[in-house]
Amino acid sequence: MPYFLRLAFTIFIFIASGNVVPVFAQQIHPLETPDAERQRQWVEDTYARMSLREKVGQLFMIDVTSSDPTSKLLKKKELIRKYHLGGVIFMKGGPRQQAKLTNEFQSLSKIPMLIGIDAEWGLSMRLDSTYAFPWNMTLGAIQDNQLIEQTGVRIAEHCRRMGVHFNFGPVLDINTNPKNPIIGNRSFGEDKINVTQKASAFMKGLHKGGLLSCGKHFPGHGDTDADSHKTLPTVLFDDKRIDQVELYPYRRLISEGLSSVMVAHLNIPALEARPNTPSSISSNIIEGVLKDRLGFNGLIFTDALNMKGASEYKESGEIDLAAFLAGNDILLISEDIPKAFQLVIAACYNGTISEKRLSHSVKKILMAKYKVGLHDYRPIDLFHLTPDLNTRKDELLTQRLYEDAITVIKNKENILPIKGLEKQKIAYIPMGDDDGTLFFEALNTYAQVDKIEENSLTRIIEKLQPYTQVIVGFHKSSAHPWKSYQFKEKEMVWLYEIARQKDIILSVFTSPYALLDAKTTTNFEAIQIAYQNTPVAQQKAAQVIFGARGSYGKLPVAIGTDYKVGTGIETLNLGRLAFGLPEMEGVNSIKLRFVDSLVQQALREEMTPGLQLLIAKNNRVIYNKSFGYHTYEKKLPVRDTDVYDLASLTKILATLPMVMKMYENEKISLNTTVGELVPSFQGSNKESISVKDMLSHYARLQAWIPFYQYTLDSITQKPSELYYHRKSSDLFTNQVAKNLFFRKDMTDSIFSVIRDSELLPRLKYKYSDLPYYILKKNIEAQYNANLDVLTHQLFYAPLGASTMGYLPLSRLDKDRIVPTEDDQMFRGQVIHGFVHDQGAALLGGVGGHAGLFGSALDVAKVMQMYLNKGMYGGKQYVSSATVDAFNTCYYCHKKVRRGIGFDKPQLRDSGPTCGCVSMSSFGHSGFTGTYTWADPEENLVYVFLSNRTYPDVNNRKLIRSDLRTKIQQRIYDAIEKKS
Repeated sequence: MPYFLRLAFTIFIFIASGNVVPVFAQQIHPLETPDAERQRQWVEDTYARMSLREKVGQLFMIDVTSSDPTSKLLKKKELIRKYHLGGVIFMKGGPRQQAKLTNEFQSLSKIPMLIGIDAEWGLSMRLDSTYAFPWNMTLGAIQDNQLIEQTGVRIAEHCRRMGVHFNFGPVLDINTNPKNPIIGNRSFGEDKINVTQKASAFMKGLHKGGLLSCGKHFPGHGDTDADSHKTLPTVLFDDKRIDQVELYPYRRLISEGLSSVMVAHLNIPALEARPNTPSSISSNIIEGVLKDRLGFNGLIFTDALNMKGASEYKESGEIDLAAFLAGNDILLISEDIPKAFQLVIAACYNGTISEKRLSHSVKKILMAKYKVGLHDYRPIDLFHLTPDLNTRKDELLTQRLYEDAITVIKNKENILPIKGLEKQKIAYIPMGDDDGTLFFEALNTYAQVDKIEENSLTRIIEKLQPYTQVIVGFHKSSAHPWKSYQFKEKEMVWLYEIARQKDIILSVFTSPYALLDAKTTTNFEAIQIAYQNTPVAQQKAAQVIFGARGSYGKLPVAIGTDYKVGTGIETLNLGRLAFGLPEMEGVNSIKLRFVDSLVQQALREEMTPGLQLLIAKNNRVIYNKSFGYHTYEKKLPVRDTDVYDLASLTKILATLPMVMKMYENEKISLNTTVGELVPSFQGSNKESISVKDMLSHYARLQAWIPFYQYTLDSITQKPSELYYHRKSSDLFTNQVAKNLFFRKDMTDSIFSVIRDSELLPRLKYKYSDLPYYILKKNIEAQYNANLDVLTHQLFYAPLGASTMGYLPLSRLDKDRIVPTEDDQMFRGQVIHGFVHDQGAALLGGVGGHAGLFGSALDVAKVMQMYLNKGMYGGKQYVSSATVDAFNTCYYCHKKVRRGIGFDKPQLRDSGPTCGCVSMSSFGHSGFTGTYTWADPEENLVYVFLSNRTYPDVNNRKLIRSDLRTKIQQRIYDAIEKKS
């Protein structure tokens, strides 16, 4: 039976050092296709038509760099044409250049060529403008091998799109030597079982994607301290060790259908007795070990023959012949094709190479060509090539890979994830020679984190005094896996000194081996390994630190004796908002582009100068963008960290959580009356109005009262000097704008006006600000503290909502605050950093109904807390029962849609939503152009912040357009329906 047909199950017994080791051969030829008979016939017919020169040419695979000058590429074309070369391995270049060149090369070949590439972590290993997946060391930390298989599939699909048939991977080297200069991050790790499992999954993915695999670097390059590109490394282990460790993954993958093997240039005395003989030209290793002992039937490649590990052993050309005679099938990157070709031809003529030996290799090569479809060759379609190699599917997979790879190896007293944010003051210190900006920005999405950068250790220690936690990010370049990963001696000294003073969380954005230079890690409270300094790794590492997700990775290599292979501490997911792609939560990102279109239309039509828009689903932010500018002058773009005047969102983001807390502590009930809340209202027409009625806006209260109008000069209609001063004083304390202060004793007058105001003539739904003046007064009396202080201490600080709060000018740089109006009706100036609402301004900027400023992200944190039934970041702010009690429409039967404080979906055709939300959803809108809505059934939060009132409060384009609810509709349209 020919060798390429299905083989019987064979057991080989190898006796080494007195040990009997069973080895299993491949049960099916790895290059055989389901239509084996047609494949065999094509191979036989093709081989029969080939001349000797064409047969010999199939043995050579030439290297090509697609970005090389035309003169050099012409020489490559001439070699292909003249010597009938069987394959090309592409090196550097770009995808379009390479694809065009591949089509040209194939047109020159009578028998289409096999195209190979090193794509260990994707085409990006060789080509620009292509996708880079994590390195193998990173993948080695992942516990879900299905993710590794998916990575193999995507890499295979990218390769096939480029007309590539062979990926020279997976790497099967077991990196037991931390000082290995050439493997390192290219290995899945140092544990043979983990390496084998990962390599197996990767290989299966390649095969599923239609690509041929290549295990390398046989028999094992993982425990060398030299680079075979530069010299011939020596492996001094005995045969037993090599058989039990280095060959372990080859056995498994060969039995599972490994397509090919690449033989390394190594000096291995235990397997080859001739001194300094590269394994790539050793028949004892190729024929004796790979073929006979391991039963391998697939293609055998040499490693590149121009590497010093091979080229210094024999003259160019001669090394090629020696490699073929040793049992290799494909001679990779010959230094001298013409000379090598002639030597092989001569060896065929003089009988050194028999017809049987030649046909053995050439027919295997033809089998491989049939398997990848070269019997029915079609050129590469150049249309949409680069986008096809950089897809959302790739980003989605990469996010999941890093999420599962992040590894915590030390977590003293469970310092991770960071809890009790209200008690923490956190600093970040960057180390290393690469950028950590994204890590720093990601940390700041969870809490205020300050960057400390100084050239003096003494100065750093001084600056760190007020901080309770210090996060050190060690950032090294991820440009390629051979980049330096070591700490500088100075960095280690500084790290130890800082750790003596403060609790340190060390995040390592490079190889775990970086920690080998640490004499001790005793003083570090937590150590996190992120493996690479990519944007995704930085973002995911920050999420683990703050408990937006847990840590699940395991060390693929040992770090000295302190941290063994497999070390990995699972940390808690505290339920803080994570960040990721829409598809991670079942939302179609392409459909979400309609949202961007609506926003751009709004900006063009000047509905608002700019805006922030955020969408979170299933506790993950899947869309967080800022558009436009602070003003129409377009001087300052809107950033995610900027804050807007939230206007009436204050009602549900400040006053309502305080009311909920009081309700839970039995300080009030829904039936508590206004007369009980504020004793001065006893005897008024509002005395018996209940909390439930007024927060449902079903209490006959007026919508609002223009208090400020009573304070204007009757002639000039400007702020009267009776009530306002340009400077603050003991009497004039309430700042309403720049250089404008209101009399503090007039606050009582405001409440008197509310107390004495008329009720509406009949009971019906009427939205009103007045309940929130009343509730604010009660809250501050109950707690003996101001509302701004209470909300910060009880909610925003522990939530990590660091941008949210009242009086933004006291907390933030002015250029982070978006202006709201050029107010010529009252304050005579641009309102920038002061509350827009006139009533809240008279109260000094702290109102129960308005006055709150914040970013879209921090609004989302409060709304997610509500969605989580009062839980966020591991802390229960209010009970589930309380949230349900307030998110109930008590008067729906009276055609009043409101919950207790919350707005609710419309009961008829028109209302505050798109009509596409669930009836359990809730939210609110604000006069300045703000809006937020949460839907428990979809676990979705939507936040829209704008300053549509700038510069003119009468600009109602945004309101008339229903932009906010149109966007909401598009969000729901983008949610993929569950089957």
